Amino acid sequence: MAEPWPADQLVQAAQRGDEASIAVLVSGAYPHVRRFAFSLCASSQDAEDAAQEAMIVLFRKIGTLRATAALASWMFRIVRNECLRRARALVHRDEPLPEPAGPSAEDDVLSRLEVERLSAAIAALPDDQRGVLIMRDIQGLPGKTVAKSLGLSTAAMKSRLHRARAAVRACLDLPEEDR
Repeated sequence: MAEPWPADQLVQAAQRGDEASIAVLVSGAYPHVRRFAFSLCASSQDAEDAAQEAMIVLFRKIGTLRATAALASWMFRIVRNECLRRARALVHRDEPLPEPAGPSAEDDVLSRLEVERLSAAIAALPDDQRGVLIMRDIQGLPGKTVAKSLGLSTAAMKSRLHRARAAVRACLDLPEEDR
């Protein structure tokens, strides 16, 4: 069973600047933040970096947290934003994508072009749609989990996902039978 999030009293003491409370809060929140980062980021290195970045933000800005009960959603939002920032940086990098293993050089080139087109289509989405699409379709997270982690109702998450998928299809100009 997963460890619970740190208690409100500990968060309040950390908000007041108690260094011992801040240290306990950071160590207590880290497993949750790390688990979320690994479920959201594209690579384990990005997940580790995003979790560490979230811990730095927690350490530096705990005093700005308005409601102690909002700690989990605040931390998840920080991790989500960091993972999205890293994904955008990967998409916008000028380096060529690594060659996928394929039967021929022609297949490799065509596959790489498709990946680049898909990456560009996803990168062009608004942030709210991109986040839902990545979590739901790429990472395969359940809809309720995606909705909860983004602070949305299930209906709102589904609506954003539908708009994101439609925008990607339109950008890729897929034939009607593939839609």
